[in-house]
Amino acid sequence: MRLPRLPIALLLFGLALGLAPMARGQTTNSPYTVVIPVTDTSAAQRSQAFQSALGQVLVRVSGGQDLSSKPGYPEALQNAAGIVKQFQYQADGGNPPTFTLTVSFDQGAVQRLVTQLGATTAGVRPPLLLVVKAGDGHLLNQNELGALTGAINKGGYQVSYADDPSQLPDLGKLAGADPAALSAISRIYHTGLVLIGDLHANSADWTLISGGQSQHWNAQGTDQNGLFADAGQSATGRLGQALNVIATADVNGTLWVSGLHSAMDYASLLATLRADPSVRTIATVGAQDDGVMLSVKAGMPLDNLVTNLAAGGRVMAGDSHDGADASLRWLH
Repeated sequence: MRLPRLPIALLLFGLALGLAPMARGQTTNSPYTVVIPVTDTSAAQRSQAFQSALGQVLVRVSGGQDLSSKPGYPEALQNAAGIVKQFQYQADGGNPPTFTLTVSFDQGAVQRLVTQLGATTAGVRPPLLLVVKAGDGHLLNQNELGALTGAINKGGYQVSYADDPSQLPDLGKLAGADPAALSAISRIYHTGLVLIGDLHANSADWTLISGGQSQHWNAQGTDQNGLFADAGQSATGRLGQALNVIATADVNGTLWVSGLHSAMDYASLLATLRADPSVRTIATVGAQDDGVMLSVKAGMPLDNLVTNLAAGGRVMAGDSHDGADASLRWLH
């Protein structure tokens, strides 16, 4: 389906209504919607933006899998316009103005395309929460993190921002994957993925929290945008290694889950497990104190299932338990 060229009058009408310009690299709540910076409103730029946007959406919907080597992938990008559901330009007040193009794709068409490419719709990952401090100690806001956001988006992940620093738990405890700190992040930001950054004059210290565990590294550089691009690529690469594991056959095993204090916790746990597309069947086989033993059939090894579930923020990896192949701890 060929989409018509956006009339410049429509763009100007939108600006006249006072539509606020979106920040460069900003994402939306839907995994099927992407915001792409463009230099103009020409058909050529729009086509290129559609292809770039679809590439990001495919990575998101396939759970971070790299589909670029799959047969038919280049053709799929070339035909991206055919599955665009909606698009809209926005511009800032500059002279000349700079533009962003918000592109939304048809959900069913994207999921069918992932299947046609020989991959699985592994479930959309939760956003990566960005908590980055400048050299003077203040927390950088969304507008200051454009280069980091863009690099993470290209890796197939969405981001969220710590807009209210007063809501954050102690950053030292958060960097150490303290259960109470992770529980606070889950309640407020609905994710278990956090990237903490501490910028210095010519370097940055980074901590990535995934699966209830922390990874730390340091990067050198004199250009902040370069440090951000490097951090985004490193973070998504590390997340991909941890989360993008798909078994060749279903795996059967036992899963111990502790920290359940009520029937509501138990019901919420089962709902969380059933919502994961890699979980095939669940059965309760025993209970003791605040924990339950579950028999699980999944599309990945249970250790990897634990890491994937912890990304959502409701659980974290738990202590080993007799008779269990893997363990989780429910967070409150």
